[in-house]
Amino acid sequence: MADSDTATPYGERQPHVFTLRLWPEDLGDGRVDWRGKIQHLNSGEVRYFRDWPALEAFLDELLRGREGDR
Repeated sequence: MADSDTATPYGERQPHVFTLRLWPEDLGDGRVDWRGKIQHLNSGEVRYFRDWPALEAFLDELLRGREGDR
């Protein structure tokens, strides 16, 4: 197989692939809160979150932490 066959369209960097699941949680009295789960498919790491800042923090930590791996 030629080198061009194994190269990614991203150059030397491998893409990060995630699954994201969001669901409503009934808090009672007609209140609903959203919950979420994100899984980094490259590493299998999973995080659950209740708000966007927690999701952003996980992504920032994961992606910045992987910069040295490139």
